[in-house]
Amino acid sequence: MTAYIIRRLLIMPLIMFGVTILIFSMLQILGPVERSALYVRDIPKTQSQVDAIIRRYGLDEPIHVQYWNWMTGQIDPETGERIGGVLRGDLGFSRTGREPVIDMLKRRFPATLELALWAMIPIIAGGIWMGIKAALNHNKLFDQVVRVFATIGWSFPTFVFALLLLLIAVRLDWLQIGRLSTEYTLLVSRPGFTQYTGMMTIDSLLNLRFDVFVDALRHLVLPVVTLAVVQWALLLRVTRSSMLEEMRQDYVRTARAKGLYEKTVVNRHIRRNALIPVITIAGGTLAGLMNGVVVTEVIFNYPGLGQMAAAAAVQLDVLTMLGFALFNGILFIFAYLIVDIMYVVIDPRIRLS
Repeated sequence: MTAYIIRRLLIMPLIMFGVTILIFSMLQILGPVERSALYVRDIPKTQSQVDAIIRRYGLDEPIHVQYWNWMTGQIDPETGERIGGVLRGDLGFSRTGREPVIDMLKRRFPATLELALWAMIPIIAGGIWMGIKAALNHNKLFDQVVRVFATIGWSFPTFVFALLLLLIAVRLDWLQIGRLSTEYTLLVSRPGFTQYTGMMTIDSLLNLRFDVFVDALRHLVLPVVTLAVVQWALLLRVTRSSMLEEMRQDYVRTARAKGLYEKTVVNRHIRRNALIPVITIAGGTLAGLMNGVVVTEVIFNYPGLGQMAAAAAVQLDVLTMLGFALFNGILFIFAYLIVDIMYVVIDPRIRLS
């Protein structure tokens, strides 16, 4: 198992290198003049200002030199200081948020992480449990009902379902959009409230403010339900199909012929093998939710990464969009590393290989 994990860790730098190459190539679509406007807060007014920015940031250098400077930064010929560099945490300046892109990502990431973690509870618990239950009751009433709801949930457009929930929220006073009510937003910004993680439900409990916790939950209900319905339907269908496939295998018939209880056959044999493809889907789902589901966050005015990406796209904020894309790529790399490690835990055959 240790050797397997080490091999996966050794591959990660190569994958991350490929991601940076892809992001940098997207930036090269723009010419030196267009890119010069991305590195300053004010758009240059004269040609001499444009030429000065191109020379300062080496935008007319060979492509491999530009990539190296983009990754590690470069020496400013005017001040002698090293500027820029993705590895130094400098992703450029966001015109959308009027702050560095890295600061914008740090500020909004806890909100999206909180939304993703709460959404994963019904997605994983409900999707896996109902998928297993439907497979064990194949072609019975429960299976038929679950399949209908899964088909509706998967085929229903996310933005339409979100708008329907928004209409319900208008009629029900306790379901609200945003992240916190105005009074609690002011409260958490005061010195007396310590933000340990940036996630309101956790920080409110750590500060023993249960009223803030309840208010944060009220604002999470609508986006969590929107995300959970679509992803729950996908996970349910994958779990059900995987369970049905495993139930037809020879080792299952052998286990039953040996006189094992049906509960033992399901829990110790069928379910464990059936969860292997489910883990892949669940890992990708969590990474996708943490990246921020753009439509959901925009409709419910939730201040996460998805809302940030949507605003940047509308305003053609190239550096913010590329920073978001780079963050997404790295996040998916780590998510599937965790999936590979979980494979080793569930499937002993991977350890033997």
